[in-house]
Amino acid sequence: MRLETWGARKALVVAVMGCSSVIPAVGQQMAISAARTVAAKKDGRAVVDAHAAEWLKESDVPSAAVAYIEDRKVAWTAVYGELSPGVPATAKTLYNMASLTKPVTAEAVLRLASAGKLSLDESMFPYWVDPDIKDDPRSKSLTPRLCLSHQTGFPNWRGRTGGVLKIQWDPGTQTGYSGEGFNYVGRFAEKKLGIPFDVLAQEMVFDPIGMNETSYTAKDWYAGRLAVPHGPKRDKPVDDVATTWDGADLLRTTIQNYANFVVSVMRDEGLTKEIATERATMTRDRMKPEDLKRVCSAAGAPGHCVVTYGMGLGWEVETVNGEKILDHDGSDWGVKTFVMFVPSRGIGVVVFTNGENGHAVIKKVVEVLYPNSLYVATM
Repeated sequence: MRLETWGARKALVVAVMGCSSVIPAVGQQMAISAARTVAAKKDGRAVVDAHAAEWLKESDVPSAAVAYIEDRKVAWTAVYGELSPGVPATAKTLYNMASLTKPVTAEAVLRLASAGKLSLDESMFPYWVDPDIKDDPRSKSLTPRLCLSHQTGFPNWRGRTGGVLKIQWDPGTQTGYSGEGFNYVGRFAEKKLGIPFDVLAQEMVFDPIGMNETSYTAKDWYAGRLAVPHGPKRDKPVDDVATTWDGADLLRTTIQNYANFVVSVMRDEGLTKEIATERATMTRDRMKPEDLKRVCSAAGAPGHCVVTYGMGLGWEVETVNGEKILDHDGSDWGVKTFVMFVPSRGIGVVVFTNGENGHAVIKKVVEVLYPNSLYVATM
């Protein structure tokens, strides 16, 4: 089952406070955050090592894989727990990325655009139109940019609209999280270029970065390496190994491969300067002022909250007390994943889990490695 958690995770994000009296406090908060980050660099690995087994047990999560990035390099990776009962998880364990698939798909499209093979603002209609919307004139206005920024008007999955893909509002006028949009842009790219999308991703992203243990579809080398999802019993078995590519879900990779991917993104490799800037630019502010008191209180910083958030291209873009953060989370049944990085500091955190309660473990890891209480309160 594919689940949408993006909206739920950010239901607690706060509004910008325009009062000028906040600014000095914001500067102080940034200084504190920077000092804590220095401490995280020094002691974070030791803290995570010391508590990982405890966190996994109390959350009923079989395993977690963690990467920490500093100075735009992978500083360390570590894997804890079991990929299946009695089988230890290792650096070679393959995790289902769930929605962390989307930034990878987006990167392939952005690199194709940077290479001049397609345009982010061209109509996809001449090359691809889903049969379900062929009679909707709004299908002609769909572009790669709208897909990558969740502005298509599609539902998350067509199962939510009776198994038929529908455009629920005029494209470009609202933000609505949609896995369908990422499959749509992938289909467009392969139709336009005459090459299967997973092959395009291999050529544009996996091979240049050296992601030789990453795939959209099942491979022989998956055998014995898959982290098995874990959660409450289900009436039907979980089949989460893809036989055809999915641009929004089910990518399999190791913690080192994905950390290498994040480093490449942080360095803007393979992109023009313009497209790299657009990737990290928020398209629409989605803050809700009514959540201000709740989050500030949770962060222990009432009155000192200046937060914006919205979608960039393939990533969620936030500013937390003046610091820009790109992040994304992923959620399938029995799987929770997360990635965040701070471009200005060259630091980042990646966490994979194969447990339904994995978010609890992810949050504890982030608290240690990026100890920004306001950011953690938005998770």
